[in-house]
Amino acid sequence: MAGLTRVTSDAALDDVVAIIERDGGVIVEDFCDAQTLSALWQDLGPALDAQGYGEDWYNGTRTRRVSSLFGRTRHLTPVVTHPLYLGAARRLMQKPTPMWIGKSRVEMTPTIQISGTQLIQIHPGQGKQPLHRDDALHLRTHPGPHSRVQLMLAMSDFTAENGGTLVIPGSHHWDDERPPTTEETYPTEMPAGGGLIWVGGVYHGGGKNTGTTPRTGLTLALDLGNLRQEENQYLAVPKEMVLEYPEEVRRLLGYDRCPPGLGWYEMEDPYLYLEGEDPGVARKAS
Repeated sequence: MAGLTRVTSDAALDDVVAIIERDGGVIVEDFCDAQTLSALWQDLGPALDAQGYGEDWYNGTRTRRVSSLFGRTRHLTPVVTHPLYLGAARRLMQKPTPMWIGKSRVEMTPTIQISGTQLIQIHPGQGKQPLHRDDALHLRTHPGPHSRVQLMLAMSDFTAENGGTLVIPGSHHWDDERPPTTEETYPTEMPAGGGLIWVGGVYHGGGKNTGTTPRTGLTLALDLGNLRQEENQYLAVPKEMVLEYPEEVRRLLGYDRCPPGLGWYEMEDPYLYLEGEDPGVARKAS
């Protein structure tokens, strides 16, 4: 195949999910509008400019990275809630799991949550990043159920020359003994505002920048709610900024309870505490 399938934001969710299931990823050419992209640059650009290069072979010695993105901007709602991204993540990960509780057979559907966030700028002279699977963080075995759906938003144009993310389509179907090779990769090429959506089991990595200008991408991951978040969102995003996001995003940041009972506070939904109620006080009073 000649790289990943390309669609636009008006594509049917069913079709996009089918593409991702088959290939492991898809490119949405018009993922983000110009106004949102400009606002993100305004909020995040100064932090990126002030950041030094990485100091290790994996993160890149000619690469700048900035994290805690939901704590640095208020403009990520249309990114994380994009119908093709959030919709695909829910379809791919929120699968009912049967279990017995006493004599009752029930089905529990997990939540999903924002895991890692990062702005990544690859500068000229940076070599290829080692190919890897992002869901390896949770020691997943492959092939298997999806536990992560990731996004790379092009903050600038992505080309083969400037280090557009390298992807091996279909590699989420491989087992854990098959190693990835550069010869199997395809570079992600898309305009600023485009988005690459892929599942955690796909081998990928930042490309080599042989051009003359940096390549900047904003990545964020949605993981199953019963896994530990890659980035500690409770420290990364101050409570006052969490409250500036709509409820859907607040819950995605982790202020939610994943069935059958993960993440509670005083045995209650932690969202109640975020909203100003104190379940602990209420329980003592009763």
